[in-house]
Amino acid sequence: MAPCVLRVRAVLVAAVLALAAACATPSAPAPAAREAPVLRVGTSGDYPPFTLMREDGQVSGFDAALLEAYAAERGYRLEWVRFHWPGLVADLTAHRFDLAASGLTLRPERSLVGRYTVPVARNGALVLLRRPAWAPAPASPEAPLATLEALDRPEFRLAVNLGGHLERVARAHFRHARILAIPGNAVREALVSGQADALLTNTVEGPRWAEGLTGIEQVGPFTQDTVALYVEASRAELAADLDTWLLAQEASGALARWRETYLGEGAREATATPVDALLVATAERLALMPRVAEAKRRAGVPLEVPEQEARVLEAARRGVHQAARALGLPAPSDESITAFFQAQMDAARQVQARAPRTEGPAESLEALRAALARISARIATLVPRVPGGLAPDALKRQSRAQLAASGLTPGECDRLAEALAALGPAR
Repeated sequence: MAPCVLRVRAVLVAAVLALAAACATPSAPAPAAREAPVLRVGTSGDYPPFTLMREDGQVSGFDAALLEAYAAERGYRLEWVRFHWPGLVADLTAHRFDLAASGLTLRPERSLVGRYTVPVARNGALVLLRRPAWAPAPASPEAPLATLEALDRPEFRLAVNLGGHLERVARAHFRHARILAIPGNAVREALVSGQADALLTNTVEGPRWAEGLTGIEQVGPFTQDTVALYVEASRAELAADLDTWLLAQEASGALARWRETYLGEGAREATATPVDALLVATAERLALMPRVAEAKRRAGVPLEVPEQEARVLEAARRGVHQAARALGLPAPSDESITAFFQAQMDAARQVQARAPRTEGPAESLEALRAALARISARIATLVPRVPGGLAPDALKRQSRAQLAASGLTPGECDRLAEALAALGPAR
């Protein structure tokens, strides 16, 4: 056989053997793409303009836009989990989702089991009324509570969403009326059909529900409510990161644009600022104080426990300094930190002293202290962010407005405002 033929055959044999070897040897797997971590968000999906879930599971609205932007920036993949309002707290404690977002109002029973973020919006309770023939003439628009009191009769039928914040508002303000608690937020239909004389909504949802209806009066608002995201209790890092992100969105103007787009022009008011967030956290603490008072009574614990207060003050100073270091900000002086938290505790003691005794089950003092510790942790991260040079008089007016429902006197509100104004980087 010619040498050239042998060389060609040898090359072909080598090529075939190489191909066979390549086919027989498994190639090293390509590195798998890293999956984005999942952030499970609970929503009722029935509360536009905050959230609305379509049949395909897609969610739209203010809270959805907010969390989609957060997830995109932080690298999360959102997974929406539907809840029903009466089961919100149980679902959160069962770890069905990491946080809930559906226009959620701050309420003390929710603070007991979860963590609120800094506030994202404000609204107020509002009645849409088709006035019955028996009803007296409306009171002054500046006195909505007088109108509600005149309507509170057994023949008055008021529709409200089952299991949400507004059902509690309805039962607190209407002791004699017939309250129709309707599931799935199908409340407007009850008014349209004549099943109800009025419905209870809020200043964000109400104007949309009033569109196309005739002979309707708006009564209120008669509450001042704060809306925030609601995080599972064990997810402290997630709650803190959401706070940081929300504060940045407020500072940039993005949060105000989302509020205007989804909630309307009247919702542009800033909420996620250090001062607003501190006053909201103060109100959240004070809302738990009647429960603390009852728990102390039942446990035989005195109203004032100096050792516990000393521990709280020490933890507060330590938490503020740790937060300041993490943020790269100067901490306020220890004197101003102590004065601010002492004002918080003094105000809390005043609310406890005035709280009436209650019957029925009560929370344990340990559970209440755990909830207060979660709120205090948020306060500690906000204190280093407080700017210097706050005007005390303006802050007093703001404090009185935001703490009006806490049971404090104007003078007690002013003392808190003075302590807040004194915070700021140490000079």
